[in-house]
Amino acid sequence: MASQDTWLVVGLGNPGSDYARTRHNIGQMVIDELAGRFGTGLSAHKAGAAVGTAHVRPGGPKLLLAKPASYMNVSGRPVGALARFFSVDPAHLIVIHDELDIPFDALKLKVGGSEGGHNGLKSISQVLGTKDYQRVRVGIGRPPGRQPAADYVLKPFSAAERELLPLHLDRAADAVEALAEGTLEHAQQRFHPAPAR
Repeated sequence: MASQDTWLVVGLGNPGSDYARTRHNIGQMVIDELAGRFGTGLSAHKAGAAVGTAHVRPGGPKLLLAKPASYMNVSGRPVGALARFFSVDPAHLIVIHDELDIPFDALKLKVGGSEGGHNGLKSISQVLGTKDYQRVRVGIGRPPGRQPAADYVLKPFSAAERELLPLHLDRAADAVEALAEGTLEHAQQRFHPAPAR
């Protein structure tokens, strides 16, 4: 087994330049933010993902940063292969993904529960045989009007969203660090939106 201070951190998305800046790929954008923050390069791994290693701080938790090379709907294959290769238990898996049910400028953290119709999460849960892994749910908001959700998630961010995107990615990266360094409950207290009064 890997050390209890080792975390597999996976950002979901689709491969290729056509998808790189779309809403569905915000999980992979967060991995890029973390890799840049730690000066970590990602290299092709036989599990079917680009992988890099970083530490939250000297002597701190080890992060295995990964971007699957597969399409979103079959994310479980590379995630399962990485978990086996690095001997990481599902409890030490953090999956970063886009979330329609959360506004663009917010994020939420959870373990287990429903995948909310997210095919990438469904694939991971099926391959791992459990839903009990940590999730960083990065808000992208609902599509305007009657635009189908399937079309909306594959579109680039709006001009207004692109202005705020760096802050959104930075905050999601901070949330990954908080999960690796502390508890889910403390991270939720720090990053969940304050309830309306």
